[in-house]
Amino acid sequence: MIKNILSAAFVAAFSLASLSAHAALFGDDEARRAILEVRTKLDTKADASALLDLANQNEQLRREIARLNGQIEVLTNELSTAQQRQKDFYTDLDNRLRKLEPQTVTVDGQDALVGQSEQKDYDAALTLFKGGDYKKSGAAFSDFIQRYPQSAYAPSAQYWIGNALYAQRDYRDAISAQQTLLKKYPDNPKAADAMLNIASSYMELKDRAAAKKTLQSLVSKYPNAPSAQTAKERLDLLK
Repeated sequence: MIKNILSAAFVAAFSLASLSAHAALFGDDEARRAILEVRTKLDTKADASALLDLANQNEQLRREIARLNGQIEVLTNELSTAQQRQKDFYTDLDNRLRKLEPQTVTVDGQDALVGQSEQKDYDAALTLFKGGDYKKSGAAFSDFIQRYPQSAYAPSAQYWIGNALYAQRDYRDAISAQQTLLKKYPDNPKAADAMLNIASSYMELKDRAAAKKTLQSLVSKYPNAPSAQTAKERLDLLK
C-alpha cells in the first residue's frame, strides 16, 4: 500500500517536473521571438530614420548647390559686366588719345603733323574771316601764331592776318604783315599771293611806283605762280 502510494507520488512529481521543463522551454522561445520582433522593428525604424536623415541631407545639399550656382551666375554676370566696362573704358581712352595725337594733314601741298587743338584754333580763325569778322579773325590768327609758332599753318595764319588788315583798310599794317610772311617763309606757296596783296595795298595808298615794283618782283620771283599772271595783267594796266 505504502509502496503504491510512493510510486504514485514519484510519477506525479516526475510529471510536474516534465511539465515545468516544457513550460520553461516554451517561454524562452516566445521570448526569443519577441526580442527578434523588437529588434526587427527597431532596425526598421533605424533604417527609416537613417533614410529620412539622408534625404534631408540631400535636400540641404541640393539647396546649397542651387544657392552656390546662383551666386556663381551673379558673379559671372558681374565679371562679364566689369570686363565690358573695362573694354569700353579702354576703347574710349584710346579714342580720346587718338584725338589728342597729331594727325597728318596736307597744308600748302605738303604733308604735316597737326594737333587737334591746333587744327581747331586755325579753323575757328578762318571761319571768322570767311564770316566777315576781320578784326576778330586777325586777332585769332595772331594768337594762333603765338601759340603754335612752329605750326605748318603759321605761314597761312600770317597771310590771313595781312588780308584781314587789308579788308579793314589798314593798308600799311597789311603791307607790314605780308612782308613778315615773305621774310620768314619766302618759299611758301602763299608768298606770291602775299606780294599781290602788298601791291594792292600800295595801289590803295596811291603809291603806283611801289605797286608796280612789287608786281614786277612777283613775276620775277614766282613766275609759275597763279598770282604771276594776275600781276602781269595789272602791270599792263599801269603802263
